[in-house]
Amino acid sequence: MATMHHWTGLEAKVLRLALRLSVRAFADHLGVGVRTVSKWEKLLASTEPRPDTQAILDTALARANAAVHLRFETFLSEAERTAGPGQGRRVIASGPLAWEYETWTDDLDRAVVALARQDFTFAENLIGRWTTRFKPVSLDEKGLYLFARSTALLGDLQRDQGAVIGPLSAQHSYSAARSLFTQLDIPRRVAQLDLSLAVVTEMSGRLEVAAHQYEHLAVDDRLSRRDRARARLWVGTALSKDGRHDYPTRVMTVATREFEDLSEPEDWSVAHQKIALAHRGAGDLASALHFIGIARSTASTDAPMQRVRLETAHGHVLLSDPATRDDGLHVLDEAAKLAGQFGLSHQLTSIEGIRAMSDGATGPRRR
Repeated sequence: MATMHHWTGLEAKVLRLALRLSVRAFADHLGVGVRTVSKWEKLLASTEPRPDTQAILDTALARANAAVHLRFETFLSEAERTAGPGQGRRVIASGPLAWEYETWTDDLDRAVVALARQDFTFAENLIGRWTTRFKPVSLDEKGLYLFARSTALLGDLQRDQGAVIGPLSAQHSYSAARSLFTQLDIPRRVAQLDLSLAVVTEMSGRLEVAAHQYEHLAVDDRLSRRDRARARLWVGTALSKDGRHDYPTRVMTVATREFEDLSEPEDWSVAHQKIALAHRGAGDLASALHFIGIARSTASTDAPMQRVRLETAHGHVLLSDPATRDDGLHVLDEAAKLAGQFGLSHQLTSIEGIRAMSDGATGPRRR
């Protein structure tokens, strides 16, 4: 939103036009005389309202809605371009203008779509055009919210690319975004960042710690019911990776029921994928094949990331049975190609790890 350092008759007239009021109606709106407003309109930048009237104009602008601010900034820019020498001066604060906030919001929505498609370059450009332009200290509350959201999306991008820890990593970005949302006092966003940081903990191999973090978040009222169900699912995921399978399977089954109650088909399908891997780890290949079949037949997204995850899980299950080992290697090869195509380095590392374990258990892979 626009703010004024100093008012002259020019800015006062522009405010009247932005509010779409007549001279008399504007005078009534401010609580000043009609002659005073007429004087501003006549003398423009060569007259200045009294200090008490400056404050009244500040209040009128501050209380105006976004549409008025947009018209005010547009009309003032036009007035200053057409004014004679010394008649116009830029007096709007240096922060983003109203329409820039709208564009910033639109760009972040576009970045979300780009991330879903694993178009990392485009997403990074959309986010970076704003985070490199402004510093948090120069922004008002609206701008700070957008900056925090941008930083969280940058964390998502870095996580999907496999940059988990370090100075240019998801962990660093998520922590920075969490600090900003804490400053803004938005508990839901803070909790969502806590969930994202728990994912980073799991991805960095600290499975027991991640499971405890998920357990706390699964009953955290700051989160939506869907996010709490996802935290419950990920408790099972982390423990299953850590070699435990019975309890994780029960926890994930409860999460699956919650996704069904919430009518979340994508999460429901992903949950079956996770349950399949837990059964594979426990050596129950029949159940693993049953659940991975459900996951593959009900997958509701064609996003490359989820396709790679699903086919990696499928290949892992097939690889666990000597009778289907070659099929499993073929599925993993296809998943690796797709991961490489979209720069999913964390998934590539996971696939190579599965291959290495298989080769270690059964001997070198046949070429």
